[in-house]
Amino acid sequence: MQAGFIGLGAMGSSMARNLSKAGYLRRVWNRTPSTAAALAAQLGCEVASGPAAMVVGLDAVVVCVSADQDVLAIIEAIAGVVTAGQLVIDCSTVSADTARLAAERLGARGAHFLDAPVSGGVEGARAGTLAIMVGGDAQTVELAMPVLSAMGSTVTHFGPTGAGQAAKATNQIMVGGIIRAVGEAMAFAAAQGLPLDKVIGTLGRGAAANWYLTHRGPYMAKGDYPAGFRVRLHDKDLKICRAMAAKAGARLPVVEETLGDYAQLIAEGHGDEDISSIFRLKSALFAKSPAPPVEAFGPL
Repeated sequence: MQAGFIGLGAMGSSMARNLSKAGYLRRVWNRTPSTAAALAAQLGCEVASGPAAMVVGLDAVVVCVSADQDVLAIIEAIAGVVTAGQLVIDCSTVSADTARLAAERLGARGAHFLDAPVSGGVEGARAGTLAIMVGGDAQTVELAMPVLSAMGSTVTHFGPTGAGQAAKATNQIMVGGIIRAVGEAMAFAAAQGLPLDKVIGTLGRGAAANWYLTHRGPYMAKGDYPAGFRVRLHDKDLKICRAMAAKAGARLPVVEETLGDYAQLIAEGHGDEDISSIFRLKSALFAKSPAPPVEAFGPL
């Protein structure tokens, strides 16, 4: 299996490294040429001159970019040069409609397409332990398993094209609710004078345990939010979720409330920070409205 990788951002660069470790990576491309050149030099692979040049002579190409229009631009660039039997695996988070459009465009040339968005953060990308949600034909999924297994430890086929993106949208709604709850609870703990490292260490082993408390609670405790999952990217994802829910006649409060928080963070210049920066807004709730003394609540 000879593979290429398009999109070498925070997630993609580590995913490409894991393909290289497995012996599959032959070629890379990134919108910023210097990024591709630096990684290729480290991994000993080729740098493609563009998306179209990427696919020549390869069995599979993995794509991991930011938005629907980026995916569609790449599909358009390669659609004229892909050949029958070649495999394109899109690990971006986009709409199910975009996945179906990509599959249709490549299918006309006899190429295979899978929507295979991932979850697990930059930590999971580095460790090769991502959860990968796949949509597409079952035979194509089987064909892609060596590449998918090199990048993730959990690979689940959810159904036809678009099903992977529907599963990822489900994930993103959960993430919205969880990060808001963790941020609010951590702000509450800080307002009560609790040591946040102990809050994380103890609650992270109880009924409230979750990935974001363990992995992003420390960001909140330090007030430092290095880009892991950027606010602006989750904002984009939740707008996809909103549109998908609207097609079913639903309006989801978790989505709407999280988007409201993100709009404020982006307006304040925090769009490129990790989503744990929602702690900024939750901490401000206590700064604006000091808690009444305990006795104000009456006897317990």
